[in-house]
Amino acid sequence: MFDIKWIRENAEAFDEGLRRRGLAPQADALIALDEERRAHIARLQEAQTRRNAASKEIGQAMATKDSGRAEKLKAEVAGLKEFIQAGEATTRDLDEKLRRALEVIPNLPLAEVPEGTDESGNVEYRRHGALPNFPFPPKEHFDIGEGLGQMDFAAAAKLAGSRFTVLTRDLARLERALGQFMLDLHVTEHGYTEVSPPLLVNDQTMFGTGQLPKFEEDLFHAGDRWLVPTAEVPLTNLAAGEILDPARFPLRFTALTPCFRSEAGSAGKDTRGMLRQHQFWKVELVSITDRDSSLAEHERMLACAEEVLKRLGLHYRVMTLCTGDMGFSAQKTYDIEVWLPGQGRYREISSCSICGDFQARRMNARYRLSDGKGLAHVHTLNGSGVAVGRALIAVLENYQNEDGSVTVPDALVAYMGGQTRIAKAG
Repeated sequence: MFDIKWIRENAEAFDEGLRRRGLAPQADALIALDEERRAHIARLQEAQTRRNAASKEIGQAMATKDSGRAEKLKAEVAGLKEFIQAGEATTRDLDEKLRRALEVIPNLPLAEVPEGTDESGNVEYRRHGALPNFPFPPKEHFDIGEGLGQMDFAAAAKLAGSRFTVLTRDLARLERALGQFMLDLHVTEHGYTEVSPPLLVNDQTMFGTGQLPKFEEDLFHAGDRWLVPTAEVPLTNLAAGEILDPARFPLRFTALTPCFRSEAGSAGKDTRGMLRQHQFWKVELVSITDRDSSLAEHERMLACAEEVLKRLGLHYRVMTLCTGDMGFSAQKTYDIEVWLPGQGRYREISSCSICGDFQARRMNARYRLSDGKGLAHVHTLNGSGVAVGRALIAVLENYQNEDGSVTVPDALVAYMGGQTRIAKAG
């Protein structure tokens, strides 16, 4: 969220950032709204000053027994009081109007982010490994899972409707193994602190990371709370309202949680299989740091997410998202896209974003400057480390065998109790 003072002082840069996002300029309209608000507040302050002065004059008039003047002053004070009360309501309305205008404006892209309107403008950053070569036509994950008799979409539809999956036996264990493997890697080798956060959060928490108010239709509502679409929401908000000691930076949190998304606007996309679900597991990575360290932290977070795929022996590429394909809160985003041989294409398995102080302003999360003379908003980062369901898809498609079985990647054998192969139950 932006500070209107910053917009006034950087109107041209603000509108240029919006242009790169594919949006119309807004600085003039926002500044005009703020000027209206400031002028109104100035009139109220003048009225309050006059009311205070008139109140004193009433006492002076009464002391000199000038009842006529005292009555006129009392009438003036009454009128000013009424004007001020009405004006305070108008101030609240103008404050709310400006706040609502500011809170739906996305973050501005960093200068190095490639310009583009959609995913076609994304630029490859690097890739790892070689494309797998199969001596048979590779199947998609749903054909593999259903062939094993351990992936049931009909049962899930009976229980909950479309975009859900029931996994059983070895595939259920494989999903659990993937999540535990990722969590252990990030905690023991990458230095993240494991957190078990709430899965239901309030309005302010959703607002802090940018899900509300603009993306309400993408969320699941439960009474007066929201089901988390990603653990980024509770993990990042651990800093909300805090003044942090920079000696503790960077704060690095990770969590393995289910995520819940309505997939609004996804009608007709990936309707078969597990790629786009209402409920899925994900290992999330969140960093909270100072403004001088956040760019380096972004590269480190990306490397931590990549290490998951390297350990699993999966081919992938990293894409730098263009200005038109980035998320609402991001300044810059890397997507990791894993190769799915059954589909014959790359699919996103992780996004790692730097948000600068955009979320911190919404959360009022700050830290003390090293000189001790002031406060600054923290910088926040988030990434998938990685999406468990999509990692399961990638393992099934990349480790499939011609007989329909699936080889367990070496990194997961211990988590599977020594099992090296998944086959159809006899």
